Amino acid sequence: MGLSKRQLEVLSALQWMLTFLFLGPVCTVLLLWLLFTRLWLVSVLYFAWWLLDWDTPERGGRPCDWLRRRRIWAHFCDYFPIKVVRTAPLPPGRSYVLGAHPHGIACAGAFAALCTEAAGFPRLFPGLRPVLAPLRGLFLLPGYREYLMSAGMCPVSRASLDFLLSRPGVAVGIVVGGAAEALDSAPGSYRLTLLRRTGFVRVALRHGACLVPLLSLGEPELFAQAQFAPGGLARRLQERFRALVGFAPCVIRGEWGLLPRPRPLTVVVGSPIPVPRRVKATPEEVLHYHALYVAALRTLFERHKVAAGLGPTCRLHLV
Repeated sequence: MGLSKRQLEVLSALQWMLTFLFLGPVCTVLLLWLLFTRLWLVSVLYFAWWLLDWDTPERGGRPCDWLRRRRIWAHFCDYFPIKVVRTAPLPPGRSYVLGAHPHGIACAGAFAALCTEAAGFPRLFPGLRPVLAPLRGLFLLPGYREYLMSAGMCPVSRASLDFLLSRPGVAVGIVVGGAAEALDSAPGSYRLTLLRRTGFVRVALRHGACLVPLLSLGEPELFAQAQFAPGGLARRLQERFRALVGFAPCVIRGEWGLLPRPRPLTVVVGSPIPVPRRVKATPEEVLHYHALYVAALRTLFERHKVAAGLGPTCRLHLV
């Protein structure tokens, strides 16, 4: 007897979360362990390849259409379910910086939209290559880097972004709030770390890339987490760990532990904000386009929150 449709959906969501949390450490430990076994040559050959291939993540990566189109991602999107909403066309003759919000715990909406074809992004925006740009440090993990690149990800480093955005037809998703925002994630709360984050605007100005807000409505509902008092020992340890490593150690609770809760996710892609090309943008220009972006993000949230299942009293809080 085969698995039911719902069982396949649960397994796909569980494998995604386990991959997100454990694939990097497991691959690293496995390759180091093999060095002390009769299979030591496997690790030596891989690490040699790793050094030769060092710059590939920052040179556009190595996307694998086979992985992005696997049936497992359709089950993954159906588990929640996840859908992408287009509010305006994004012509492929330009490059785009997509500001992805909110981070949540694991960026499920941004991953489904930009790293798989199951949510419909290629159909809604033909001719665009979507790229999700996570932390550079993740690409230092042996084995895990191959998975990230195969899914179409590239590091959120200057070299990587400059390489991608110098070409038309690329839409780079940057999760602006990052790990700091993850610590504030809670069901029913849309608290975004944005007001002091201007780096993504500078990147867009440097290449004349359009700014596009991308909202994953429902993202905070996927996990609850233990919220520690600001200034307390536990919160200080979280902040210290985030400063050292780059990501936040959240104490989460989903459906049966690590499984994300099956809550609808609506990924709304906003209208492009034209940005001039400025190799050295002035602070006034950066603040001007940042303000335009913030206003567009607020409008996008208010227009789509009810249709996405949020209450009419739900508010967007920017810090």
